[in-house]
Amino acid sequence: MEVALFGNPNTGKTSLFNELTGSYEYVGNWTGVTVEKKVGHLKENLGMIIDLPGIYALNPLSKDEAVASAFLIDEAFTSILNIVDASQLSRNLHLSIQLLEYGKPVLIGLNMVDVAKARGMSVNEQVIAEKLGIPVVPIIARTGKGCHTISQQMKAEASAPLFRIDYGEVIEHAAARIVEKLPDIRSLNKRWLALQFLEGNDVIRSIPELNEVRPELLAICSGVERILQVDNPHHSIKQEMFKIRQQFIDGVIADAVLQTAKNRKTFTETLDAIVTNKFLGIPVFIGMMYVVFCITFNWVGTPLSDTLDRFFSGPLTVWINAGLEKAGATPFIKDIVLNGIVAGVGGVLVFVPQIFVLFFFISLIEDSGYMARVAMVMDRVMEVVGLNGKAFIPLIIGFGCNVPGVMAARTIEQPKERLLTTILTPLMSCSARLSVYSLFVSAFFQKNQALIVLSLYLLGIVIALVLAKVFSAVLKTEGSVFVIELPPYRVPNARSLLRSTWDKGKGFVRKAGTLIFGGTVFIWLISYTGPDGFNVSVDQSFMALICSKIAPVLAPLGFGTWQAAAALLTGFLAKEVVVSTMNVLYFVPDGASLASTIAHAFTPLSAYSFMVFILLYIPCLSTVAIIRKESGSKKVTAFAVIYALVIAYVLSFTIYQLGRLLGF
Repeated sequence: MEVALFGNPNTGKTSLFNELTGSYEYVGNWTGVTVEKKVGHLKENLGMIIDLPGIYALNPLSKDEAVASAFLIDEAFTSILNIVDASQLSRNLHLSIQLLEYGKPVLIGLNMVDVAKARGMSVNEQVIAEKLGIPVVPIIARTGKGCHTISQQMKAEASAPLFRIDYGEVIEHAAARIVEKLPDIRSLNKRWLALQFLEGNDVIRSIPELNEVRPELLAICSGVERILQVDNPHHSIKQEMFKIRQQFIDGVIADAVLQTAKNRKTFTETLDAIVTNKFLGIPVFIGMMYVVFCITFNWVGTPLSDTLDRFFSGPLTVWINAGLEKAGATPFIKDIVLNGIVAGVGGVLVFVPQIFVLFFFISLIEDSGYMARVAMVMDRVMEVVGLNGKAFIPLIIGFGCNVPGVMAARTIEQPKERLLTTILTPLMSCSARLSVYSLFVSAFFQKNQALIVLSLYLLGIVIALVLAKVFSAVLKTEGSVFVIELPPYRVPNARSLLRSTWDKGKGFVRKAGTLIFGGTVFIWLISYTGPDGFNVSVDQSFMALICSKIAPVLAPLGFGTWQAAAALLTGFLAKEVVVSTMNVLYFVPDGASLASTIAHAFTPLSAYSFMVFILLYIPCLSTVAIIRKESGSKKVTAFAVIYALVIAYVLSFTIYQLGRLLGF
């Protein structure tokens, strides 16, 4: 069994996928979470299930939607599981009808029946099943209710649905003519192909097997349009087919849905009056982020990090040193373990509490449904700079990690807007940079940690918006319409919330055990060796000699030391390596912390300049690789690296030199 999971955006597909497979994929109460197909093993060894990006119809508008449409043509599978939002039947059933016309067995998971009930709607799934001629199972995917019934239903023998809508004499006649001319294409249903061709589905129209007959088929479509436009000059085939499907759906809803309460103002509507207000929306968002940073740095995260730091620099170091002494380790081994691995990796791991606290609140905001409102509120701002609110979603995702942020740009319909978002997303302050901020704000800005970090996050957004305005003028991006699902507010499921927090934070921990570990050992080795051999003074090491050539270039920015240059150089691998590099290269006396040590190497002004440079300069290696993959261009990738470096240098220079003139 190979089941394809289809549904509109934000209907709970990924939650259902997780329940049916027992696995965990990223879940968010907002549009654009899934941007590529995911494959999982169904429980009880039933087979495979493929989670596809959310789409409203099979005619794709964006790159991620094309994944779902192309799947129906290119992939072999046995049946379709269509998840439908019970509170939004009028919109969701359009996709269901197109899937029924495809000709494979279809099972509907009627999700969010609890939301429908809260809105005063009583939905009779049996009536829907009779009207469509397929099984319909009510579920609540985020809690798992009804998902076992879905599994049991999938075990039953299923046949192709006997479903057909009459689209009227003109369209039906044209569909029959197209069917006659269609060659056999991968055993696909010819009527479905004909209807999709008439509707203007570019994925269908571009099938190579249609090359010979395509001109004839397009001529048939043109003839239908001329007939339809006799009475309505602007009426298209797509609009006519939509109208007929809507009439059918209205009939289904009239029989299946009983409105038990009318004009009931929901909690979602009450709260949206505040958070989506055109004057209050952005201040509310900034205020919420400030509170999150206060909790992360001032109230919870930093005290936990300080406790972990004391453990690493105190008892853990003593225990490891005693163990090495008993094992008869050589001075070289003791140095590499204590001054290399423990100092470097441990110096990064101390920030794990802050990372997880921040991710917990980001997951809370996402799962509650508020994140979609942020994108809507920002649409007004994004429109001014030549983009739309959907482009803000990848930027928000970039706060966690720039790699999935860049990938999320696939949801943007216009190619130029998608490219622009791809190269701007790395300006967002990812979690890897957070370890650098944590180090410097604890050393220089104890009383204003949350405010300083918030300023860096906002600075990244502002710079991205300014550059979007400049780049969109050069690229001359086309106008686009912003449509986004505003899901109801929900109390996040505790299990999903903890899973989401762990899913975001585990990458940070994994890097500490792999990339940072390896990088730390390498950095320690080239700082341990020099032209005079091994165990040289760190100022005479290869690292010092190499980075001393770069340091003068950074002097106008306020941090012209070779250690700072080395940290920036190694930070290209991953931004967390900046901290581990500093732990290795700065001599930290016993009992002291790195924060107290760098307090002698920087001033508050140069520290802020350094953090701004870290925020904006070249993306990490993983982000560069994903930009290359998503853009398909070496030139675009090179531009993304170079422009970010130039912007970082100019802005850090301006901040430091202007700060000096003002007496800071």
